Amino acid sequence: MNINAEQFIASNKENLQALEGAATQAFSGVEKLVELNMAASKAALGESFSHLQAAFGAKTPQEFMALQSAFFKPVAEKSSAYFQHVQTIATDSGAGFTKTVEAKIAEAKTAFDTAVENMEKNAPTGTETAVAAFRSALTAGQKAVDSAQASAKKAVEAAQTNFAAASKQAVDAAKKAAKVA
Repeated sequence: MNINAEQFIASNKENLQALEGAATQAFSGVEKLVELNMAASKAALGESFSHLQAAFGAKTPQEFMALQSAFFKPVAEKSSAYFQHVQTIATDSGAGFTKTVEAKIAEAKTAFDTAVENMEKNAPTGTETAVAAFRSALTAGQKAVDSAQASAKKAVEAAQTNFAAASKQAVDAAKKAAKVA
């Protein structure tokens, strides 16, 4: 094989930079989720205290029930908006990470194929059978990796679909609760 130290160092440096980029993307998604949760918690806390103050000031049961009803009506919309924000953050973060990983895997696969082709060309006479067996094993390994990637992609899509369904159920439940209140 004709891989020199400079190529090896450059490849490792590129991979480290890609890993740093992926980690930065992941942390960015987590930061967005934390910011969203902090804002939602702060708003819910403020609204709850305001509602409690108003409820303690109610003079009749009808006034109290009207306050309760008014408090719970916007819950469905707020829940829906919150879950949509979470889904958007998760989808965006996952898509960026997946794109980066897939690009690096494709680069590595191409580089490895090139190295194997060079090895095949430079193999000593009489080793053709061993080289063919090695190539066959590599092909099988690459097919297994491709299959695993496809399965992982399907799992992510299924998780996103399930999250969207759970979000819809939560919003529907909140709407029903708001109507009852």
